[in-house]
Amino acid sequence: MPVWCCRCSLAGPVSSETEGQLLNSFGQYFGDSLGKKIKRMPLLEETVLPGDSVLTLPVVIIGNGPSGICLSYLLSGYRPYLSPEAVHPNPILHTKLEEARHLSIVDQDLEYLSEGLEGRSSNPVAVLFDTLLHPDADFGYDYPSVLHWKLEQHNYIPHIVLGKGPPGGAWHAMEGSMLTISFGDWMELPGLTFKDWAASKRRNIKSDRVMPEEIACYYKHYVKVMGLQKNFRDNVYITSVSRLYRGDDEDRSQLNENIPTQHLEMEDGQKPLIKRNWEVRGYQRATDGSHVPFCLFAENVALATGTFDSPGRLHVEGEDFPFVLHSMSDFGAAVSKGKLRGKADPVLIVGAGLTAADAVLCAYNNNIPVIHVFRRRVTDSSLIFKQLPKKLYPEYHKVYHMMCTQSHTGDSNLHSAYTSFPEHNVLSFKPEMKCVLQSASGLKKILKFSVALVLIGSHPNLFFLKDQGHSIGHHLNQPITCKGNPIEIDPYTYECTKEANLFALGPLVGDNFVRFLKGGALGIVRCLAIRQKKKHELTGSGDGGGDGVP
Repeated sequence: MPVWCCRCSLAGPVSSETEGQLLNSFGQYFGDSLGKKIKRMPLLEETVLPGDSVLTLPVVIIGNGPSGICLSYLLSGYRPYLSPEAVHPNPILHTKLEEARHLSIVDQDLEYLSEGLEGRSSNPVAVLFDTLLHPDADFGYDYPSVLHWKLEQHNYIPHIVLGKGPPGGAWHAMEGSMLTISFGDWMELPGLTFKDWAASKRRNIKSDRVMPEEIACYYKHYVKVMGLQKNFRDNVYITSVSRLYRGDDEDRSQLNENIPTQHLEMEDGQKPLIKRNWEVRGYQRATDGSHVPFCLFAENVALATGTFDSPGRLHVEGEDFPFVLHSMSDFGAAVSKGKLRGKADPVLIVGAGLTAADAVLCAYNNNIPVIHVFRRRVTDSSLIFKQLPKKLYPEYHKVYHMMCTQSHTGDSNLHSAYTSFPEHNVLSFKPEMKCVLQSASGLKKILKFSVALVLIGSHPNLFFLKDQGHSIGHHLNQPITCKGNPIEIDPYTYECTKEANLFALGPLVGDNFVRFLKGGALGIVRCLAIRQKKKHELTGSGDGGGDGVP
C-alpha cells in the first residue's frame, strides 16, 4: 500500500528527536505496518526529488471542514445504496435507481442519474446527492433519505486530511450566539443525523435552525464516531502545493510506473519535462508553539478550504486602522468584553449580507447604536433577505425592515438606535474615527463612529498554489471567489479542467451550503475509484491488497 514521507528541512535544521517524533506520530495514523515503512525512509534534502524509493499517498485533502470530512468518509469505504423500502418522490429518478439497485451510487453513472434534476446548485451531482439525502427539501417536505450506508473495507483509498484547527473548519470560528441560515438537518453529514446526535448529547434543539457551535461540535464528533480520526491532522498549515517535474533524459526505469505522469512540450527545442505528482509542504504547530515542517507527496490533491480565510476588503484609505474590523468574531469579542458599552458614537457596519445583519442584531440587542452602510437599493431583488421566508427567519426580516424604514433623512436620525445608508459607498476612514461616505448622486457625508465593521463577504486564500490559484478559475488571472469566479471543474468528477489530478469542492466551486457540498465528495470518489480500478487492471495487482477499489 502506498505511504507518504516527511521532509523536515524546509525551515532550517530540525533535531533528530523532533524528526523521530513526527515520523512516529504519522505512523500512528496509518497503523504499525505503515509506520515501519515510514521509519525506514530517508529524510529528503532540499534539492532532492523523490524517485521510486519514495512512495506517495493517493489523496491529500486540504481543509477539514464539512467538505473534507465528507470526502474522507467516502474515501474510507462508506458506500451509499438505495434502501430496500425506499421510494423516491421523483418517479423518473426512482426508476433509474431501480435499474441498478444492486450497485452503490458511487458505482453508477452520475451524469445519467442527475439528468433533468433542478436545484439551488449549478453543479448537477450536488443536486443529485442532495435530492437523494433530502428528497424535495426545497418544496418544504421532510422526507427521509432514500439511501442506506455500508462500510466496504476493500474500497478504502488511503488519504489524509489537513486542517488548521479541529475537524469542522471555519464553524469553530463563527459567532456562536447566532442561528444558522440552514436547518440543522441540512448541515448533517451522511450516516449520522443531526437530531440523533443532539439527542445522544441530551441537547435540547428548540428549532430547526441551530447555533454554529452546535454544528462545530457535531462535525468534530462525526469524525470520531465514524472512525475517521486516523486520517485527520490538526494544527497543520500548508505553505506550498506544487507539481514535481523530471527531465525526459533521466533513467526511465527509475520512474514508478504506478505514478501517473504527463508530458509537457517545451519550446525552442528543449527536452520535454514529465509532469509528476504533487508536493505538499507546510508545518504543524506543536503544543509548545514551535513549528515542525513537513513535506508529503500525493497523486491527487483535493481542495476543500472553503472561503472564510480572507475577509473581503473595501481597499480604501484608512482601512488598516485598528478600529476597522473585518470579522464578526472580533466584533463579538469586543461586545462581550463591554468595550463598546457607553460609547457615544455608533458602530459603523458595512455590508448587506447575512453576516452584516448578524452584526446589526448583535449591536441592537446590546443597546449599541448602529450606522448601516450598503451599496444596493433596499428594493434590489438580489438581496438575500428577499429569498428568506419571513416565518423561518424573523430576525433577518427585522433587520431588512429597519434597512427600508429607518434610512437617513438628516442629521437628526444619526443618534437613534439604527440608521441605514442605502446606495452609499465608503470612500475613506480617518484617524479621528470618522468615515467619508458618498451617495449614488455623488453627495459626500462625514460620520463619526466608535468602531467600524466591514462585512462584505470573504474569499479563499489559495496562496499556496501557483499564482494563488488564479489560473484554475473560470476567468483566468483573476482571484477565486465563490460567486464571481469559482474554480472551473468537470461537473461530474470535480477535477479542475485546467490542472489534472487537482480536485475542488464546496464553496470553491460555488457550493456555499453544506447540503450541496456533499455532491463534490461523491463525484471525486467515483472518479478516483474508476482510476484506481483501471490502475489495478493495468498492473495486474488484483484487488490491490484490500487498499483500493477491486
